[in-house]
Amino acid sequence: MKNLKSRLFVSDSRLSDLITAHPSLLSLLTRLGISLGFGDRSIADVCEASGVDTDFFLLICNVHTFNNYVPSTAAILGTDMTGLVPYLEKSHKYYVDKRLPHIERHLDAIAKQLQGRIGQVFISFFQQYKQEVLTHFSHEERDVFPHIRALMNGERDTTYSIGEFLHTHSDIEGKLDDLLNIIFKYLPPQVDDDNVLDVVYDILRLSEDLKKHTIIEEKIMVPLVKHLENAILS
Repeated sequence: MKNLKSRLFVSDSRLSDLITAHPSLLSLLTRLGISLGFGDRSIADVCEASGVDTDFFLLICNVHTFNNYVPSTAAILGTDMTGLVPYLEKSHKYYVDKRLPHIERHLDAIAKQLQGRIGQVFISFFQQYKQEVLTHFSHEERDVFPHIRALMNGERDTTYSIGEFLHTHSDIEGKLDDLLNIIFKYLPPQVDDDNVLDVVYDILRLSEDLKKHTIIEEKIMVPLVKHLENAILS
């Protein structure tokens, strides 16, 4: 298990060892279509039983775990990418339905303890951020993902191009750093420590997850779609 902390994951490793060595990957399992209860089975065996492509599973886990890992274009094109869009869609749902509401509940509790305007500053900033995230995801789900699905089905889709995505893709994790800075600089000391620690942890966790999400979109999805566009639309 010690080796799993320093090397890229391979298919014959036990999935339980991978999760034990890197607990943050636990939140990826449902997004990748894998349920708990896999015992001592290998990654390859669990993926096969779950109908998940093993190479795709390993690629996503490696990106999320190793900061300097970006797969080559050859590795991307050599991997079954049919699970990419469903994974991205499930990630959007995870952020919107679970992570953002969790942060919002803690911020609401903090705001109730504060006097004056500072509590509303936290809430207002977060509400603006949440709307930005929803708009960002809506664009991808409305325009980008259908384009990818069409190309994967061999269809000529000229209504959109991945170049437009790169031109408009915004940094949605950066504003979380701004929110942290507001908390660090302006939060009065009398606020309940548990809520503060929880919200800081949740923001850091979401920010890191979103950074990996951006890498997957820009370094995996974009090269894949460029290849498909060149192959089908040229």
